[in-house]
Amino acid sequence: MILENVKLALSGLYANKIRTFLTMLGIIIGIASLIAIMTVSDSMNNSVMAQMSGMGANNIEFFLMSKSYDENQRAPKDSDYYDDKTFEAINNAFQGQIKGISLTKSVGSTKITDKKKYANVEISGVNKTAMDANKLNMVAGHNFGNSEYDGVHKLAIVSDKYVNNLFDGDANKALGQKLEFMTGSKYYSYTIVGVYKYSEGSGSSFSMGTSEKDMSTPCYITLNAAIAQLKDKGLYDSFTVVANDGVDATALSTSITDYINKTFYKNNDTYEAYGYSMKEEIDSTKSMLSTQKMAFMAIGAISLLVGGIGVMNIMVVSIMERTREIGTRKALGATNGQIRLQFITEAIVICLVGGIIGVILGIIFGMVASHMMSYQGSPSVVGIVASVLFSVVFGVFFGFYPANKAAKMNPIDALRYE
Repeated sequence: MILENVKLALSGLYANKIRTFLTMLGIIIGIASLIAIMTVSDSMNNSVMAQMSGMGANNIEFFLMSKSYDENQRAPKDSDYYDDKTFEAINNAFQGQIKGISLTKSVGSTKITDKKKYANVEISGVNKTAMDANKLNMVAGHNFGNSEYDGVHKLAIVSDKYVNNLFDGDANKALGQKLEFMTGSKYYSYTIVGVYKYSEGSGSSFSMGTSEKDMSTPCYITLNAAIAQLKDKGLYDSFTVVANDGVDATALSTSITDYINKTFYKNNDTYEAYGYSMKEEIDSTKSMLSTQKMAFMAIGAISLLVGGIGVMNIMVVSIMERTREIGTRKALGATNGQIRLQFITEAIVICLVGGIIGVILGIIFGMVASHMMSYQGSPSVVGIVASVLFSVVFGVFFGFYPANKAAKMNPIDALRYE
């Protein structure tokens, strides 16, 4: 019976191709909009979450914060800052829960020149934990060894973009060469021992609209070398703790913050430690992106609702045109249930075919839009399946009223209908 109804529905729809297409158009546009929105939203969300996760889901950032908002409060003294005693105490107190403490010193930005060639770099001194967190993909040379973090070694690791600008892309040629620059009135020279492949997650402040030749990429030296160059006292207003895998970073953040404040800032009248985990930031961002996605989908669903109303409208018109056919079928013994099923099946077929076309178009539009926005587009399988099922539900919902109206027709009045 169902197969016969499907065949009957398809033959009826084929007989009125233009009207059928126009009826499907609302469903096609609605489903295509939803699929495209889900594809672009998922691509954007995945890209943002990947970048944030790349920053370290296990990272806990700590800052030196004022206890009040008094504009006349004193400036920080050396005793207010974090130092080696702080880090040693944290390592001892939370041994087994943390991988290490990431420390960075910014040396500054500069332009390295060689005749007409030049490259912009941001020079940072890093310890081993900070360098490991960057997860650099080395294309030539080597990363700093454990022994090179000790003492003051004038070594540098540069990006492949730096090599492209100054060494015509020959990374091996750059190895052993000097990275020379002026800071203030002093001249500094470092030997290049490694070249890494640059990516936007490498810590650069590169902004849109900057050409590849002019973009500034990170150059890494050891933390001890940076401290020696800056004549720094080894004081920090921020640092990062890297939690071990499986450790609740949010709970650990609270524990370490309480420990630092009770141990080092209990008697400090102005400043205290403040920490937060990247996991909190990631969870907050994930929630915000999910809410944004649902809002976009709600807007797209409006066009789908309009399409469903269009299906119901056309079905009512179709039933009016086929009144005599309904009367004839009833006179030949068709029950109300069979008549109802016939027209519900027809509505389902319209919505299902329109839904499938909409899914295909939605995937294409979504992938193209994602590509144009430089995101890796991937259609949601769950969204596709849900959209197809939604089409069937729409067919039943918006087809029931006209189908029920047809089922309740009096066969005598239907046969007399002109």
